[in-house]
Amino acid sequence: MSTPESWKPHGGGFELWKIQLGELDERMGVEIVEESAEKVVARMPVAGNRQSLGLLHGGAMVAIAEAVGSWAALIHASTLGKVVVGVDINATHHRSTKEGWVTATATALHLGRRMCSHEVVLRNEQGQRLCTARISNAVIEPKT
Repeated sequence: MSTPESWKPHGGGFELWKIQLGELDERMGVEIVEESAEKVVARMPVAGNRQSLGLLHGGAMVAIAEAVGSWAALIHASTLGKVVVGVDINATHHRSTKEGWVTATATALHLGRRMCSHEVVLRNEQGQRLCTARISNAVIEPKT
């Protein structure tokens, strides 16, 4: 695997990685609202992401948490000329919802040269906390 075209040398460093939503994120209807290494905010419709009881699927909550946490980690890593790989994710489901949109906010806990961690909080349209997740990513050299 070669270094992606989107890595362009820039003043001794690299431009930010050109991040795109993955296939699962697109299937789930994820939309990025705000992005930086310190904070990424995305939203997702409940419709199409429910489990058999009509509630938002817990796996969908973890999937969007992984997406926004990894997105933020990759923004951080790109400033170092590196990429990230996930090493841990855990989630606590506080409640669910049946309709509307959920918002996932990833906030940096640690932005290091070898590891970064983010807390991701999912809320419904009323601002109620649905899920709290924590994701850690290893910061590594891109494959050449």
